[in-house]
Amino acid sequence: MFEVLTGTGLAASAGLNAYIPLLTMGLLARYTSLIDLPSGWQWLSNGWVLAILAALLAVEVVADKVPVVDHVNDVVQTVVRPTAGGLAFGAGSGSETVTVSDPGGFFSSHQWVPVAAGVAIALGVHLFKAAARPVVNATTAGFGAPVASTAEDATSVLMSLVAIILPVLVLAFLLGMVAFVVWFLRRRRGRRQEREAARAAGYRV
Repeated sequence: MFEVLTGTGLAASAGLNAYIPLLTMGLLARYTSLIDLPSGWQWLSNGWVLAILAALLAVEVVADKVPVVDHVNDVVQTVVRPTAGGLAFGAGSGSETVTVSDPGGFFSSHQWVPVAAGVAIALGVHLFKAAARPVVNATTAGFGAPVASTAEDATSVLMSLVAIILPVLVLAFLLGMVAFVVWFLRRRRGRRQEREAARAAGYRV
């Protein structure tokens, strides 16, 4: 069960920022004993891979905080984030961590399942993020973009660490994200109804 929570948390993190969970796993595997990557995923802790991920993360962090550019970035990331989510779930669910000592048998007969699950989870989170950002930009004249992006990056970092160190808390993160989605959709629907009512009142006048 912890393997699933670890993979789910990392994949959801990738939906917010493709490179943070991969870089987190690679750094922790290379410099700490908190995670031991399975043999097929050892490349994540390679120095060159870490350098490339860090460079890509730097570009992502800057691009995602600039209005209009963030929308273009989200379009490009529609492919990148789900791919990263598949990699993160596959690597994370097969790793030994401080809470998982024998992950080998969980997906042993269906190795494609964690990758497919990671792609689906990351894609779902990414699509909501991409849909919410234009609303944030429009309602704040663009000033909300860096704030929202910083909050997403911080959430991605925290969720990646929690998924590896204390995966049971991933459930709390996921419930919080679902609650936020429900609140956001209701708020958006309410504002749309208010605009339609105001428009109808204007026509009557």
